[in-house]
Order: sequence, then structure tokens, then C-alpha cells
Amino acid sequence: MKPIERNDAHVTELALAAGRGDRAALTEFIRETQDDVWRLLAHLGGHEIADDLTQETYLRVISALPRFAARSSARTWLLSLARRVWVDNIRHDMARPRKSIVEYEDTGATDATNSTIWSEWIDVRTLIDALPPERREALILTQVLGYTYDEAAKIADVRVGTIRSRVARARADLIAATDTASNAEDSGTATSS
Repeated sequence: MKPIERNDAHVTELALAAGRGDRAALTEFIRETQDDVWRLLAHLGGHEIADDLTQETYLRVISALPRFAARSSARTWLLSLARRVWVDNIRHDMARPRKSIVEYEDTGATDATNSTIWSEWIDVRTLIDALPPERREALILTQVLGYTYDEAAKIADVRVGTIRSRVARARADLIAATDTASNAEDSGTATSS
């Protein structure tokens, strides 16, 4: 996977200027970071709520920017806030009863190849969604979004070793889940022959 190009120093300067009241810097800060925030939240919470969570993140950021002290990069700080918005959303959802299951978008797949690819994507997404939230977060930050273990640890507000162990456990969980699914398919094929 190719690492995502990021200019953290520039983004941090924009955040500091925005915190001092520079509206143009705030606009550019949002423009420079909104894709990263949305991508993280889409992977953590799903595409259907990523827009709302991104908006909530920036509402919190606007009020917090004057207190941003650049102890870490602005991008790391921002993604930590986005993660907290996601966690708050989970807590809010857990406090109220569920109304429906996650719906996947219609891809319009008409041929067998597209249908197979879509089916495999759903299988992967289902496996990742089944991971415990902290393992899913660590896996997505490091393996999908391309953050280093150190950056992921700062975003998740845990130690680097914790991120490493969560990623390792997530991988083991995924391997075990695919092995279980494979074995179930094999025994289903064997009994129907």
C-alpha cells in the first residue's frame, strides 16, 4: 500500500492561524483535512454516518482550535477528535434501541465479475465490522489508512505497543474468521455432494 501524502507541518500552521481567528486559514485547514476525517469515520462507523460525524467533528474543532497548542501535528489532533466523535456516537447509539441493520449501497452490478467483487467486498467489510471496535480502529488506521503505528497510537490515545497488539489480534481474528467460513463452506459442499 502506498502511503498517503501528508504535509503535516503546513496543516499545523493552518490550525494555529485558524485558532488565532484567521478565517481563510480555517477554510484551508478544513479543505486540507476533510478527506482524512471522512475516510477515518467511514471506516470506523460506516459510509452512512461519515458525513454527519465529519460535520460534528468540525463543529467541535472550530471551538477547540483556539486551545490547540501544537504538541502533536494538527492532523493527529484532528483525527483524535474525530475518533472521540465516533466513540460518542457509539455510546449514544448504545443508549437507544436499534431500529435497522446496516444497509449496503446498490452497486448496480450486472455481470458475474462485478457481482463476485461486490460479494467479496461485503464479506471483507462484514469481517472487519465484526472485530471489536478497538481492534477494528487499529487495523483501519494502520492497514487501510496508512498511518504509522506511532501516528495511530496518538490518534487512538494509547501506547504504540497497544496499537501493535490490537493490529496483531485483529489479523488473527480475521484469519480465524476466514478459516471458520472456509471450513463451513467445505463441509457444506461435502454434505451436499
